[in-house]
Amino acid sequence: MSSFIGRADELVELRRLLRTTRLLTLTGPAGVGKTRLALELAGLEQRGGRSAVHLVDLGSAGTGEQARKRILAGLADAGVEAGAGSRAGEEEGDPGGAEDGPSALPATRGAPDAEGERLLILDNCEHLLDACGPLLGELLPGRPELRVLATSREPLRLPGETVFSVTGLGLPDAEGGGSPGALLGSDAVRLFVDRARAASSAFELTEDNVAHVATLCAGLDGLPLALELAAGLVRAFPPAALCDRLDDRLSLLTCGWRTADPRHQSLRSALAWSYDLLTPAQQSLFRSLSLLPGRFGPGEAAALAAGGGIPPAAVPEVLAALEAKSLIIACADRGGAARFRMLASIRCYGRERLRDEGEEAAAIDRLADRLTHLARPLRETAMTPLATRRRLAEERDTLTCVLDSPITGDDPRRLLLAGALGVADLHLGRATGQARALLAAALDATDPGADDRGIALATAAGLAAEQGETDEAIRLATEAVARERRRAHRNDPLLCRALLVLSAVRTRRGDQGTAADLRECQELAARVGDPVATAFCLTLFAWQSLPTRDLTRAARRLDEALPVLRAHAAPLPLRMTLFAAGVLALERNEPARAEAHFTEALRGTTHPGGGRLALWGLAVAAVREGRHERALRLCAAAETHGETAIAALPPWFRTRVEQAADTARRALPKARAENALAAGAALASRQVLSYALHGRPGAPTGAQNVVGGTTGATAGDDPLSPREWDVITLVTTGLTNRQIAARLHLSVRTVETHVRNIRTTLGLRSRTHVAAWAARQAG
Repeated sequence: MSSFIGRADELVELRRLLRTTRLLTLTGPAGVGKTRLALELAGLEQRGGRSAVHLVDLGSAGTGEQARKRILAGLADAGVEAGAGSRAGEEEGDPGGAEDGPSALPATRGAPDAEGERLLILDNCEHLLDACGPLLGELLPGRPELRVLATSREPLRLPGETVFSVTGLGLPDAEGGGSPGALLGSDAVRLFVDRARAASSAFELTEDNVAHVATLCAGLDGLPLALELAAGLVRAFPPAALCDRLDDRLSLLTCGWRTADPRHQSLRSALAWSYDLLTPAQQSLFRSLSLLPGRFGPGEAAALAAGGGIPPAAVPEVLAALEAKSLIIACADRGGAARFRMLASIRCYGRERLRDEGEEAAAIDRLADRLTHLARPLRETAMTPLATRRRLAEERDTLTCVLDSPITGDDPRRLLLAGALGVADLHLGRATGQARALLAAALDATDPGADDRGIALATAAGLAAEQGETDEAIRLATEAVARERRRAHRNDPLLCRALLVLSAVRTRRGDQGTAADLRECQELAARVGDPVATAFCLTLFAWQSLPTRDLTRAARRLDEALPVLRAHAAPLPLRMTLFAAGVLALERNEPARAEAHFTEALRGTTHPGGGRLALWGLAVAAVREGRHERALRLCAAAETHGETAIAALPPWFRTRVEQAADTARRALPKARAENALAAGAALASRQVLSYALHGRPGAPTGAQNVVGGTTGATAGDDPLSPREWDVITLVTTGLTNRQIAARLHLSVRTVETHVRNIRTTLGLRSRTHVAAWAARQAG
């Protein structure tokens, strides 16, 4: 009796599939709306005159024999000869045979006669697969007029079966901002608003609650059951209050329709039904995996499975079973590795069961052991290898989860794990306050003499520097250097790491007197055989040569450093090197070459703050080429978004920026100059990157790089969000926007927006170039 919202693309695809298959199974997690979608599809088929439809609800069937009787009775009611016992469900007293057995949807004009097609819907098959499978295997081959549409939390695994995975409703674009009108383009938001208005006629989507509604829909993964349960509470709990209680969603979302199946009366009962169908080994791994807030692979699963007595060789089979049962989701991975994730509501249930079983502390300990092993290269290298940084970036959410848990306490592993989190954030260009807070907590809680304290201090210094807190960064880095020098058994790589951070921060600020530390660092890098650290020392020496205009020496050092850093360095040192190369080109009056270096540095970021120096450099290059409006827009954008005001730039470079900005203002009429500054300040974050990279015809683009084979569009870090990488990976497999939307439970419109943003950010002309670019990154 409630309205059916969304799923337009799914219905089109499902109607097409019904023309080509005899057995179509809708799978998906609890509460995703499989039954409602099947009934809507059946209604379309019947109203279109294509099929007579009969429904068999197997939810309350407790045994395989009851299921068999109901299916045979449904076939008989549909006019399909099913052999002896076709009315067995009624004749032999099948409990629930009258209420829950076969039923036909209301007849409609144009419905086929007795000779036409018959569509049998088998709803809620997941607990009776051993009964449904063999029976359908016997019945379907000899009855060409019969088609079956099944709903189940896992496939029936029959020959000829077509499986359609039903996902959550399309979510609002997390990066698109949004007015109430824009958010109503999301099916999840429209469902929530519709059900909220039914619960309270006064409810409206407004500027005041739009952000909370978007957060709520995303937090509930677009699951229709969860959205309906939440919407039913809006009279007591407005969207802001519901958002505040998302962590307690299982206790909150309990008021389902009185007419609903008991499994759908609450979110917890819907998830418990799936959990109870698992084997003990599957239940054990499912509980442990609920610790992982982000994506995970077989390695993490194997580490957690050890506590449940599951041998490593059996882990892939258990993971495949959990994925088939819709409890974990297989994710697209641009490198081709198997990755999975768990919906937030399913994670909440699994974590609850983990605590109930008293397994949480042991599982977190195993997870901490695995992460400590992954972070070991931080102890052994001055410059963390790029592969390690990327791996830690993949584990960022898991690192946060372990560090946030009370289990770690004063555990000495906490310092290394907090350092690993900071390295991950620096690699991703985030430099978040969260990582700094966790590092500070680890430093406060652990022994001052702990071995990994220098790693934590140096990483905290790097994060502080990226957030513009130069004095704090120098304090932390100085403490790290002093600590490593005091150690009884000096660790040369760690001392080199601390000296590199200290020298980089002081050099970028324009301090004098850093040469001694830098020479010591260079000697240490050579001693431990670290070519990346050696190359970065050359970069810092080149920076120190630029203010004195010793351009020949700076060029020689940068020419030696750049190839090594392009191949092996993390994004941050590479950006510093590219910036120095760009400034060198400006000093040599080569603005086009300078722009190429600044552009390459900026492409390695997802936010203009990560390339703040490059924005100022592009502004100076624009003035040198007579593009004064562009220069002023870039200056204003850098001041607004770059997290480093012009006053915080190195003095020798600040002078060049101020001279360039003054030249641009004087070259333009006052009104045009003021308009350019206002336009630059008004640019949103993504618009800044797009304008800086592609703001004039003929600028170097990612498409040219792909086609021409020159330097790639990224330089160690992604210029794209994780969601855009999901879209890119699926584009590469040849899926259409509609198919991608179904896989990622987004609207087609949102996928189109993502594809457009990807092409704009990378400067790619077509989907073919997107696929080619992605292939290069994977290689």
